[in-house]
Amino acid sequence: MNTKQDWDPYARDCPSRQLLDRIGDRWTVLVLGTLEDGPLRFSEVARRVDGVSQKMLTQTLRAAERDGLVTRTVFAEVPPRVEYELSALGRSLREPLRALEAWATTHMPDVLDARSRAHA
Repeated sequence: MNTKQDWDPYARDCPSRQLLDRIGDRWTVLVLGTLEDGPLRFSEVARRVDGVSQKMLTQTLRAAERDGLVTRTVFAEVPPRVEYELSALGRSLREPLRALEAWATTHMPDVLDARSRAHA
C-alpha cells in the first residue's frame, strides 16, 4: 500500500498528476456536480451540463468510472436503462469541488475586472 508521501503531482510521470488533470477538467467538475443529485441517466446528465457534446460526456463518464469516481449501473430492461452515480470516492471529492465552484462564482466579478484591465 502506498502512503500519501509516495505521490508527487509535480513529478512528470506520477499518476497523481493524471488524477489532478482529470479532476481539473471542466467537464469532470460539472458532471460530478450534476451527479451529486443522485443516479441519473446519460440524457439527464447531458441536459444538465449545458454545452457538453455526447462524445465528451461519454469520455468524461468513462474516465470517471475508470478512476472510481462514478458507478455505472445497467438495468436489464427493454430498452436497457443505464444510470450513473457518484461512488463513495466521488462523493468524497464533492466537498473540495464545491469549494472551488463557490470560489469561482464569488470571484468572477474580480476575474472579469482583471480581464478587462488586461485588454485595455
